[in-house]
Amino acid sequence: MHHLQQAIGILGGTFDPIHFGHLRMALELHQALDLAEVRLIPCYQPVHRKLPVASPEQRLAMVRRAIRDEPSLRVDSAEIQRKGPSYTIDTLILLHKNMPHTPLCLIMGIDALLNFPSWHKWEDILTLAHLVVAHRPQYQLPTTGIVADLLKERLIHNTAEIHTKQAGSILLHPVTPLEISSTDIRKQIAMDRNPRYLLPDSVYSYIMQHRTYSISKL
Repeated sequence: MHHLQQAIGILGGTFDPIHFGHLRMALELHQALDLAEVRLIPCYQPVHRKLPVASPEQRLAMVRRAIRDEPSLRVDSAEIQRKGPSYTIDTLILLHKNMPHTPLCLIMGIDALLNFPSWHKWEDILTLAHLVVAHRPQYQLPTTGIVADLLKERLIHNTAEIHTKQAGSILLHPVTPLEISSTDIRKQIAMDRNPRYLLPDSVYSYIMQHRTYSISKL
């Protein structure tokens, strides 16, 4: 029996571009759940949404700029290096192989939880990771269906359990609700409006330098 290491958080996304909503959620959960780190993993090719506007390399560069001064957050380029459709299960398998005694906490929003049964090999995901759901208290959770059954079976309230079990639990945790949209940021930039205070200045500087979101690309 191996002693489990301190759990880490996993936050995937297109990050097209990364903004303060992503970053604040990652930092708050890192602190509230006593995670060793939170890894931000830009996907190469999303499965459930249209292709990002920025290239994989540009999105990876923006995440690196966004977190370079925050030691609790780390960028992971595994999905971009792997190429092809970015299935969460493949990333978790790789992480578990590299860190077999570290509990993995897959961070998602409430919308992602509601759609979780549509994910590729979603049941296998629960054998490799906990689900940490960043939620807003006013949001109504389902009372019937697959997600409701999952919550009845797997919902935990003691945050310490994510460190003492390898995988399989669901934890709901409130975070500061920042209604920031990557889509809106791209539109503002394309229309030559200043999106400052929605995303880090270092990310905005990169976008302007590389003309990542010109009107012709949207």
